[in-house]
Amino acid sequence: MTLNQTEIDQKIQTLPQWQQQDQTITRTFKFKNFVQAIDFVDKLVKPAEAAQHHPDLEISYNKVKVSLTSHDAGGLTQKDFDMAQTISKLAN
Repeated sequence: MTLNQTEIDQKIQTLPQWQQQDQTITRTFKFKNFVQAIDFVDKLVKPAEAAQHHPDLEISYNKVKVSLTSHDAGGLTQKDFDMAQTISKLAN
């Protein structure tokens, strides 16, 4: 079930540096170099597979932009915010 805008606004407040863009939440992570950026992407594989919820990724040298939406639901769901929380923890 997709979240309404009030629910999205409340949940995004708990995720520092994440932003809403239409029916997607995004965050860009910056690392020291390309190798660290790719290591971060590698860390995302197991939790994404376990949750059966896969982020869209854009890699540009030392930056990784992560975008989340629930394509099957047609918008943002609790799964997106749960995965965003997991991804944020992996970046630390």
